[in-house]
Parts: sequence; structure tokens; C-alpha cells
Amino acid sequence: MNFAIVGCGFIAKKHATAIENIEGAKLAAVCDKIEAAMAPYVDEYGAIAYTELTDLLQDDSIDIVCICTPSGLHAAIAEQVAAANKHIVLEKPIAMTIEETNRIITAAETNSVKLAVVHPNRFRPVVQELRNILDSGALGKISHANCIVNWNRGQEYYDQAPWRGTKQHDGGVLMNQAIHNLDLLLLFMGDAQEVFSMEATRLRDIEAEDVSTGVIRFESGALANVQASTTVYPKNYEESITIFGEKGTVKIGGSNALFFEHLQIEGMSEEETVILKEKVIADPWGTPGHQQIIRDMIEAIKLNRKPAVTGYDGKKSLELVLAFYESAEQNKSIRLDKGATV
Repeated sequence: MNFAIVGCGFIAKKHATAIENIEGAKLAAVCDKIEAAMAPYVDEYGAIAYTELTDLLQDDSIDIVCICTPSGLHAAIAEQVAAANKHIVLEKPIAMTIEETNRIITAAETNSVKLAVVHPNRFRPVVQELRNILDSGALGKISHANCIVNWNRGQEYYDQAPWRGTKQHDGGVLMNQAIHNLDLLLLFMGDAQEVFSMEATRLRDIEAEDVSTGVIRFESGALANVQASTTVYPKNYEESITIFGEKGTVKIGGSNALFFEHLQIEGMSEEETVILKEKVIADPWGTPGHQQIIRDMIEAIKLNRKPAVTGYDGKKSLELVLAFYESAEQNKSIRLDKGATV
């Protein structure tokens, strides 16, 4: 199938590499307002360069469009892509508001095109193994969880482009980095019911937050603490999720949440624990998440099924981030079943 990438910034390279590594997939076109940004894709992949989206969408050979633009532009572009009857792989977050998200989902459904949202951390081997543990019921009733993203993003990161760190097009640490981890929390813990949050902009010269902390109550009654920052000196320090259950405690962690840092489950022998830990250590990244999402999209089209990460999955993660923002702004708890209003 022929792919096009719209927006040739940093994340576009991951999409191009993923497409290149999938048999039967080809990067046929790229689109960006800046011609120089498209040059590497023309030279390396032989992609046709378009400076106007309307021109690209008239190319009948394009089957799937990867949208890699600033987040605030997702909705307008996705609507045009869907109207051209091309399937959509959309970088996270799905959009910046629920209104924009609903427009994207409606456009995809109205035009009968597939919509996949890029939450690649779901495909990490350690995440898959933790899902298996939770699905088996081995941890019993879950009491609570901890979710930590203490990373470094220096001022130079935000200064790369004028949209970075803005509330309109990018958001802060919750929207841009920790949304992946909130997505995993929802995957592990089920739907969120209520949040309370505080946030601050402490060290980076940006409009959005560089530090956030909050609490989630899930519909199951379980709780979770969330801490996220891009202010850690001098490099990424920790990305982890810990699940506490009546029959076990599991922590996936490290600087990129790739390993079992703690694994103790009732009935699991020391030998079984070591084998599972070493299995993950042997291939911690596995097949890159972008590659798995793009391959899954191809299969979803061929089999006429939903993609692995749907627009509704992307919407749930966004709702949680927006509830955090609303709570911090109003200094009160926000119920998700009533919907975030930001």
C-alpha cells in the first residue's frame, strides 16, 4: 500500500522508517510547507513532494496518510484526508480538544476510512507481558498504581519550533510526553472516573506546564498517583508504572519503562520470575511501536476490522489529560463521566 506523510518534522522519520521496514508498504509522497524539510524523503525514498495538501490528496495512488503535523492542526488535516477517502494514521495526541477529536472521528466514520492513533508504547514487550498478567487475574483486586515520567527536555528542545510548548498546538508534559503513560494506565486499570491535579511551569520558558502531579480514581475504585515533568537534570531519569494488587506487585521501569523492576506475584516461583524478566531484557524494545501500528493498519484495511488503537482510544487519553488541566485550573476534582470541559 502507498503511504503519504504530512508534516516532515522529527516524528516523520519514525513513520518513514516503519513504512520502509514493512513488506508491501511504500512511502510514495510527503507534504510540508517547507520544501527543504521534504528533501531527505525525496532523496532517500523517492517520495513525491507536495507543498499543498490539496494536491497530495488528488493523488489516487495514495492509500494511507500519516499525519505528523503539530497537534493543533490534526483536526483540519484529518477531515480533509478522510474526505479524500484515504485512511489515517494520526500521531498522538489525537487532537487538542474534544470538539476537534469528535470532528476527526466523525469524518473517518462518515467517509468509511480507518483511523489509527499512534500510542506505540502499548507494543513494548514489557507492556504486553504486564497486560497478560493483568488479564490472567494473577494480581487479584487492584488497590492502586503509580505512574511516573521524570524526564529532561531542555529549553533548546522547545526552541526548535515556535509551536512547541504552546497550549494551542502542543501542550506541556502531560499532553506531549506523559499522555503515552496515561494511555497505558487506562489500558491496565480501566476507565477513569475522577481526577485531581496541580501543575506548574517551573524551569522552561513555555506557555504550558513542565511539571504536573495528580490523582486518578478509576471506575473500579482503584486509585493512581501521576507525576510528570520535563525539568529533570541532566537527562531522563525515570519512566515507570507500578501496579499494586492483593496478590502481587509489578513495576515496569527504567528511564524508558522497558523492564520489570519489581515482579512479585503469589504462586509465581523465583525461576518463573527470572525467566520472564530475562525474556524482556533480551529484547526490551521489540518491533518498534510505529512499525506495529502501521502494519496493523494495513491488516485492518485488508480484513476490514478496527485498528489496534482507535480514535476512541485516543479520545480517552485526551479526555484524561484535559481533565487534569481543568482540575489544575479550577483547583478542584473533575469527574470524567461528566466530561472534561476544556
